[in-house]
Amino acid sequence: MGSYRETLRVPASWWIIATALVITLFVITYVPVGSFAAVLVGGVTLLIALMIFLQYGGARVEVDDQRFRAGRAVIDRAQLGRVEALTGDAARAAFGRDCDPKAYLLLRSYVKGAVRVEITDPGDPAPYWVVATRHPDRLAAALSGHSVGRS
Repeated sequence: MGSYRETLRVPASWWIIATALVITLFVITYVPVGSFAAVLVGGVTLLIALMIFLQYGGARVEVDDQRFRAGRAVIDRAQLGRVEALTGDAARAAFGRDCDPKAYLLLRSYVKGAVRVEITDPGDPAPYWVVATRHPDRLAAALSGHSVGRS
């Protein structure tokens, strides 16, 4: 059985944009109001950005011998069916127009690949999971028990 571990962290560009936002808010507050208010506004903005980015970018995708974890959802591997690696248009369609409303989705707009995993548990309302991943082939291989070399 394969194992896999990935954290869907936000990209560096998001941190750069957040830094620019904090600096901008600091400056536009400092000029009319002063340093105390500017530090307060900048600090609060920084804390909010940190909390959002760490929470949103902290989603984990993990496969071990017994379970598959995607974000907060966990399922036994015995309940998994067909696994399909998705990239490009196939991934966009799986997250959009081709998506079953009952499916479990772990989406991240900055991650372009995905894996669709059929759920065979008749008691589970989700027919499948679509999970964002930067390495669809490696995750699919781990879920199906095959090995794929690192790229």
